Amino acid sequence: MDDKKYWIGFNLIKGIGAVRMQGLVAYFGDLESAWNADSDSLAEAGLGAKVIERVLAARETVSLDKVWQKIEAQGIKILTWGDEGYPARLKEIDQPPPVLYIRGEYLPDDLFAVAVVGTRKVTAYGRQVTEEIASFLAANGMTVISGLARGVDVIAHQTALKAGGRTIGVLGCGVDKIYPPEHRGLAEQMMERGAIISDYAVGTPPDASNFPPRNRIISGLSLAVVVIEAAETSGALITAEFAAEQGREVFAVPGSILAPQSKGTNRLIQKGAQPLLTPADLMQALDLTRVGAQKSARRILPADEIEARVLSVLGSEPLHVDEIRNQADLPIEKISATLALMELKGMVRQVGGMNYVAMREAQSDYDV
Repeated sequence: MDDKKYWIGFNLIKGIGAVRMQGLVAYFGDLESAWNADSDSLAEAGLGAKVIERVLAARETVSLDKVWQKIEAQGIKILTWGDEGYPARLKEIDQPPPVLYIRGEYLPDDLFAVAVVGTRKVTAYGRQVTEEIASFLAANGMTVISGLARGVDVIAHQTALKAGGRTIGVLGCGVDKIYPPEHRGLAEQMMERGAIISDYAVGTPPDASNFPPRNRIISGLSLAVVVIEAAETSGALITAEFAAEQGREVFAVPGSILAPQSKGTNRLIQKGAQPLLTPADLMQALDLTRVGAQKSARRILPADEIEARVLSVLGSEPLHVDEIRNQADLPIEKISATLALMELKGMVRQVGGMNYVAMREAQSDYDV
């Protein structure tokens, strides 16, 4: 359990999110000390009077041991920022959730994931496209991520499972409160070959205000977001906005200018999203032909000091192999061999003319 029960305790308190949690850890060193601190110390750590009142009230009314026992009894796993298993891609976003509640398993291979989202009022056209995209992703070893909502979301999850792939649902409620309730059977299947994830505490009901913020996790876990159908005010557009802010690829399926469900996707394309015309568009943009090799390489080829040195000089701007050699101060044959392995592992990408960039997850995992 370590100090995870204290992370859960603060996660239960309204007004304490990523920024305040970070401040508490920075000030006290650990959340157990913060949980037991007096009001003056909590104020010095940056909490306001109302939030301090809530902390003191929670200490009097909440038994963290009982909360932890309830979580364990339901088979719920807890990941916090400091855990090795915390999704590396999610760590990249601004203010990643301090606590994740998981039913099922989040695996290292789930780093290779694409979000498929869209309207609840899906058309026959939208259903067909969703099935084609989700089955294509699953066949290419990609995890399909969505929100377990009616419409496009549930079709994406179901199709990924039918195709033998993995799928993850991100909820706008506690992981013990599957919503909508008719998707409980599907959720159980997803836990066998994927996971149900939320940053909301166990017992949190599916309040409407919870769903827009959870979309940042859907996009944050993904390499790219595909919007199948979306009205002009669809929640899927919020996911697309988060994806753009997070530096993720955004694809939108074009549709009839007369169809309400295509107004949002057509608008996304007008604003710069990539039009998704065939699954091959994903293949090319995300280099899906190499996902299997990248997964295998990640398992069998560990990072070493040379890889770390190469990554220390690489960033998002292309750098020529000669300049990499100069900055890393290594022989060219070492650089060439290392770059070849790192490209196979999905840590770097050659962008033409012997120029390389570091992939975002590699920078996160191997930065020195």
